[in-house]
Amino acid sequence: MSKIEQLLAPWLSETFPTVVWLPKALSICSGILLLVVLYFVARHLILPSFEKLAVYISPHRLGQLKPLLTKLNRRLAGFICSVAFLSSFHYFYLPGEEGELFYSTVGQILAVIYSGFIFSSIISIAGAAYNQLSFAKDVPILGIIQVVKLITFIVTSILVVSVLLDKSPAYILSGFGALAAMLLLVFKDTILGFVASIQIAANRLVADGDWIQLDQYGADGEIEELGLNTVKVRNWDKTITTVPTYALISQSFKNWRGMQESGGRRIKRAINLDLNSICIIDNEFIDAIKSHHIVADILSQQQFEEAIDKSNIRLFRIYAEEYLRQHQALNKDLTLMVRELAPTSEGLPVEIYCFSSDKRWIPYEHLQADLIDHLLAVLSVFSLRPYQRVTGQLTQ
Repeated sequence: MSKIEQLLAPWLSETFPTVVWLPKALSICSGILLLVVLYFVARHLILPSFEKLAVYISPHRLGQLKPLLTKLNRRLAGFICSVAFLSSFHYFYLPGEEGELFYSTVGQILAVIYSGFIFSSIISIAGAAYNQLSFAKDVPILGIIQVVKLITFIVTSILVVSVLLDKSPAYILSGFGALAAMLLLVFKDTILGFVASIQIAANRLVADGDWIQLDQYGADGEIEELGLNTVKVRNWDKTITTVPTYALISQSFKNWRGMQESGGRRIKRAINLDLNSICIIDNEFIDAIKSHHIVADILSQQQFEEAIDKSNIRLFRIYAEEYLRQHQALNKDLTLMVRELAPTSEGLPVEIYCFSSDKRWIPYEHLQADLIDHLLAVLSVFSLRPYQRVTGQLTQ
């Protein structure tokens, strides 16, 4: 008979002499009610005060972590109730030695589980606080946080099993030697991901928001989440590709962060010219070109004179390069040139190589198209023709 039951039994036996089970029922109900009241007081009165104090001290940082702090408070309240149950159950429920062992085991298991949950919440809060730092984007630690949580789960499971078997945790760990090969097989991806996460964080290979390209997995977009086992990449067509984390270490990939951090985005396009349209120019040819005001505004008199007895394609290259130098949307501090590539069966490729000052995708594509459109439009001024393979229907 529990102590509360002993206190209630004399009074209830006089009032309700025929109801012999009533003292035990009231003792159990009073114990449950006490735990409910304790949980309510801790959850809604005591712990929220500390939460408000923390938010008041640092509203900008801890204020954003309020959902995580609330979850931690719930788990702390549960831990307090489990400890209270473990230390006071014999006052309310004492059906015998077997019952005491049962309640003690349940209390210890609840305390261990809540302890694991509390530690997991603390790790989540620490990770969220770290992500608010300025350099967190360059050195993501989500994989490390997931590993710590996984270890916490494993340790908690070992402690729960040791409580159930009433054995030391060392006894449980000694039996893991036979399961080592199986565990390595089961957690192979996790182990590889953990090692990859450490190397990624140490070498700063990628960060959240980086534009990466892995052709092997069809991934071409920005990193949304860098986890322990997988990396989520949102492609430019708005689909999401998941890539194993260790693939960033074991395989080659392209990271466009360097372009985004540089002073411009490269434009590299070639126009194939018809070889039959290349010719030597003379004074009459120069006079005809000067009549075209757009070309005359770009090229100087000296450049015209130096082009006499040279090829029309040389003059076109000079014009194209001057046109690029005078364009306001290009970065003149980076490489800017117009060059010829090796002739092919599809003509002579003339390539423009420069950098756009605006690195955003849409303005970049518009600028690239405008440059090529202009150069194609002025080809006829230099008596040049673009190469175009004749297929299908010919017009009269």
